[in-house]
Amino acid sequence: MIKTLLAQVKEYKKQSLLSPLFAALEVFFDVSIPFVISLLVDKGVQAGNMQHVILYSFTMLVLATCGLCCGYLAGKFAAQASAGFAANLREGMYEIIQTFSFSNIDKFSTAGLITRMTTDVTNVQNAYQMIIRIVVRAPLTIIVSMMMCFLVNTQLSIIFLVAVLLLGTALFIVIRLAMPNFQKAFRKYDDLNASTQENIAGIRAVKAFVREDYETDKFNQAADTIYHLLVKAEKIVIFNSPIMMTVIFSCIILLAWFGAHFIVVGKLTTGELVSLFSYVFAMMMSLMMLSMIMVMVSMSTASAHRIAAVLQEKPDIINPETPIMEVPSGDIVFEHVGFTYKHGSTKEVLTDINLSIKSGEIIGVIGGTGSGKTSFANLISRLYDVTSGQVFVGGYDVRQYDLEVLRDQVAVVLQKNVLFSGTILDNLRWGNENATEEECIEACRQACADEFIERFPDKYHTWIEQGGSNVSGGQKQRLCIARALLKKPKILILDDSTSAVDTATDAKIREAFAESIPGTTKIIIAQRISSVQHADKILVLENGRISGFASHDELLTTNAIYREIYDVQQQVSGDFDEEGGNR
Repeated sequence: MIKTLLAQVKEYKKQSLLSPLFAALEVFFDVSIPFVISLLVDKGVQAGNMQHVILYSFTMLVLATCGLCCGYLAGKFAAQASAGFAANLREGMYEIIQTFSFSNIDKFSTAGLITRMTTDVTNVQNAYQMIIRIVVRAPLTIIVSMMMCFLVNTQLSIIFLVAVLLLGTALFIVIRLAMPNFQKAFRKYDDLNASTQENIAGIRAVKAFVREDYETDKFNQAADTIYHLLVKAEKIVIFNSPIMMTVIFSCIILLAWFGAHFIVVGKLTTGELVSLFSYVFAMMMSLMMLSMIMVMVSMSTASAHRIAAVLQEKPDIINPETPIMEVPSGDIVFEHVGFTYKHGSTKEVLTDINLSIKSGEIIGVIGGTGSGKTSFANLISRLYDVTSGQVFVGGYDVRQYDLEVLRDQVAVVLQKNVLFSGTILDNLRWGNENATEEECIEACRQACADEFIERFPDKYHTWIEQGGSNVSGGQKQRLCIARALLKKPKILILDDSTSAVDTATDAKIREAFAESIPGTTKIIIAQRISSVQHADKILVLENGRISGFASHDELLTTNAIYREIYDVQQQVSGDFDEEGGNR
């Protein structure tokens, strides 16, 4: 884990080394000041020597200034290193997430990945900043102060040694008891983020069903869980402060008592006693800082493990060593394909799929909910890999292609249409970043999107809000179809992507496809038979198996499932589907 995280320090190694270096120099100057104070008191003040007073006062001023400068530089470099480290962690996670397959993302969940890139990185950033500065400064201050104390008076220094051992033991116990609660709390942040994300994404449904109170209660429960875990941990951590103060004041009392006795008998000078007081305060304050840092580090340990898990995750789908860089045609062949979403699972989503599709054919895919229609489409563009068998595109196994090359030639309009904040043209150019405005307009004409775009005041420069919230479901679907057409793919997959448009518009889109992209293999996944009945062949899926694969007329006479779907839809839709399909 540590090796994985430190690999992200990258260009901030210099600052990461300079910060502890200047922190060490700061300790040297700070620890030197009490020694000079003892000389000032003994050789200057008590001896009545004004020259020594001026000399040692000036020396203290120089040491304090040097210590201040070193402290400033240590803090500056620590801030640069930690902020840069955090930026690299976020960039590193974001880059590797882009390589994840759908199964990789499912493993962590969207909310979990967001928590790792925000809360967890912030925790690690704060801990890293403290480690490269304070974790060097505090122990070094304790060690050097202890050495100076033994040089001044060995007997009195035993008091500090015992105090340090007591505080170290107490700190270890406090952290050991508090750390499990901190770890549980940070794991619960995923639930909190998931609740927030789900609520905001589905705010229309929440308001439509008047579920605001329910969602508020659900969020409050997640927040309260984190609250109680953190309070439980803090109740343990708060013992750290009174233990510290008790030990510190005990040291001061014992030092004053025995120090005064030693001065009377001549074993200690007043200046040496003053320096001992300074050293004990420096040691105790360093221990207090160290205790707070250890608590912070213990909190960030769980975050560090979660971040490392993402950085160490290996994408399920990767490019072959010598990938094929061109898709020859839109031919598709499935040979004994079996597929499960979870590795090792015995429950197959698709079982023994065998079929052949020629380039340029229009293939309809129909079946009940959960029959495997979307899974079938996902295997063509290699969004998932088959569990068994092979999928061929253009005569080659899809696992032999470069991923970008394959997906660039297999355009998919997904079931859940996604638009991004930006203009309509910005969204369309996701299909082809170099597309001219005329090409975008033509693609929209083919997708029947031009009719509503022309009604917008800004037309193709109309701003689309995040997620396409300012356009309707049908408008969003047509924009996504136009975006896919701009890719000019060899294979076009429409995954129930005309469900929100009327049958007349659906028919117009199919006619435009036949005219504009005749050589493109078109796979249309639909719930309505009217959307696929004019296809060259229709694939009927039932429970992940092929129930039929033939033309509309053949299936009506040979496939009971298809006939049943057709009869039900005819009864419900009457002549509307038929009329829309013939327009």
